[in-house]
Parts: sequence; structure tokens; C-alpha cells
Amino acid sequence: MRIAICGSMIFTEKMFEVKGKLEKEGHIALVSGFAERYVGKSEEEKVKLTLEDKNNHDAIKEFWEQINNSEAILVLNYNKKGINNYIGGNTLMEIGFAHVLDKKIFLLNPIPEIDFYKSEIEAVKPVIINGDLSKIK
Repeated sequence: MRIAICGSMIFTEKMFEVKGKLEKEGHIALVSGFAERYVGKSEEEKVKLTLEDKNNHDAIKEFWEQINNSEAILVLNYNKKGINNYIGGNTLMEIGFAHVLDKKIFLLNPIPEIDFYKSEIEAVKPVIINGDLSKIK
């Protein structure tokens, strides 16, 4: 299966780790074309790069293309900012893109308890894999 990996760019190193694991399982895994720039950077540097890529390089549209050319997305929703299973605004948009494009939506971890997000995420009926990549089918 061709899978676009979504999530906060703070998790870039984990994206590449999961990409490798998915590829060992026979999947084609995609990350943002901007992701290489984030590897090894501090969280502060990643935040600055994210703003630059969104505002000056149309990163949102770039990743929409990845989603459009995939069969599914996998959301890496790790803990961030004191929120368990964090999903940020941009990732929420990517979930919406995948839903409208009729792509399968997988969440690595359960839906976060974030006001106004939870019901929208529940509505697209994601498959929650609880960290088990073998559940992606």
C-alpha cells in the first residue's frame, strides 16, 4: 500500500523510522519533500522551518499531492505540548484531505482529547492501530 505519513514536523525523525518499518512490510511510505531539512534540528529550529515552509514554499499543497497520490495516510500522533496523542491544525487538515479524497486513515495512537478536534476526527472513522503497524491493510 502507498501510505503518506502525517504528523507534526517535530516528529520528523520518527517519521523516517516508521517509513523504514513500513517499507520492510512491503509498503511504499512517503514523507513530506521538506522532511530531510528537519532531521537533527532542535525543536525550536523545526518550528521556524515549519513556518517558513508553510508560508514561503506552499508545504500544505506539496503534502496534499502526497496524500492524493497515496492509498492511505498514517497519522503519527505522539505526545506533544502536554497533550497525549497530539494532532495539530495542519495534521487535522491532512486528515480532512484524506477523507475527502476517500483515502484510508490510520492513527498510530488513539484520538486526542482536544476540544473541537475529537468529534471531527471521529467523524472520518479512522482506524486506530495502537502502535501496531501490522494492522495497516
